[in-house]
Amino acid sequence: MEDVEVIIVGAGSAGLAAAKELQRAGKTFHLIEAMDRIGGRAWTSDQPFGVPFDVGCAWIHAADRNPYYPEAKSAGWTLFHHDMNVDHLYFGAARAPDAEIAEMTAADARLQELIEAHQGPDDRLGSLLEKGHALRAAATFSGPMDFGQDEDEISIADFRAAADLDPNYFTKEGFGALVARYGADVPVSLSTPVTRIGWRGPGVSVETAKGTIRASRVIVTTSPAVLAFEEIAFDPLLPDTYIEAFFDLPMGMLTKIPVEIKGTRLGLEPFADMLIERHARHDLYFLCFPFDLDLMVGFVGGDFAWEMEAAGTEAGVDFVTDRLADIFGNDIRPKIGRSMMTRWGGERYVRGAYAAARPGKAAARQVLMEPVAERIYFAGEALAGPLIQTCGGARLSGEAVARQVIASLEASRA
Repeated sequence: MEDVEVIIVGAGSAGLAAAKELQRAGKTFHLIEAMDRIGGRAWTSDQPFGVPFDVGCAWIHAADRNPYYPEAKSAGWTLFHHDMNVDHLYFGAARAPDAEIAEMTAADARLQELIEAHQGPDDRLGSLLEKGHALRAAATFSGPMDFGQDEDEISIADFRAAADLDPNYFTKEGFGALVARYGADVPVSLSTPVTRIGWRGPGVSVETAKGTIRASRVIVTTSPAVLAFEEIAFDPLLPDTYIEAFFDLPMGMLTKIPVEIKGTRLGLEPFADMLIERHARHDLYFLCFPFDLDLMVGFVGGDFAWEMEAAGTEAGVDFVTDRLADIFGNDIRPKIGRSMMTRWGGERYVRGAYAAARPGKAAARQVLMEPVAERIYFAGEALAGPLIQTCGGARLSGEAVARQVIASLEASRA
């Protein structure tokens, strides 16, 4: 592989966006991806259901600011505006009356007020729930099902900095397929994991299984967890503040367990939101029959999602099946067909769903937004400003960092 001006590590949304920005500016680059496909955590597959299913990100969040939304419309993608309000709430197998659902909505509004007004040293989101006596169901959506972490592991400052993601759209053809379409014209070296980035002399050298490439700059778009696990070594070591930032931005977890249900809709409307609250945060959320497909898409988040992934797919599907039988009766069991469980925690080159700062460590994001020696730049959903934890935010981060790199290259030649 020939030496270039810029090397981009990772062909997810951020890496593809950085590559396209460099293309437009006429800069030479190599885009390198460890996996055998582009898209990263944006991945649509027709396995095992025979229809497009987003194994990774599925919602086009913040559609009024998300560059993927107008592209989905122009491509003729089938879109559905999803308000993401809970329609059906259960405590165990007991259905909550409408008044309790309304109480949950009020509690969520109260939680937002507490977050905005918060001052003081305790940066744990859980401390506000104690003060505000918010319904546990509201906490479930704010924590495990939204941020991918339990509330005692979420930084208030980090949570407050995240934007309201409405309007949210769901797409029938798949968000991962949309990202793949966006990046289809970008040259990329697949199945090429990076093992070491050297920056002792001028420029950088990037070692891969297929050889070493040299460049003036490198843009690293891998998740903080991959860097914390030292999948990529740096020579010399990065400054301690950067290494600490990798650990201060651990990956949250949101695991999907979709099951096929044939011959019944269980009295539920397509896109209904159902939340089942259980003991010890073993909570379960369902997106019901999206686009009237024969799918109930279950979600578990936070610590329980990590536990579920460790237990394995069979245990996950059994858990979802048992919860459906608790509510709708055992007659549902023979109606359940194909199933799967996502396993992002076990994906070596991802290691989780998306980054969430530890309490007291929200500044870690800002640390990684500063380049190292004007040669090593970081980008991705972890560094997407108000649109953190989103695919659209990752793309905007990649574009912004690429523009920084272009300006740096041109300034060095002036």
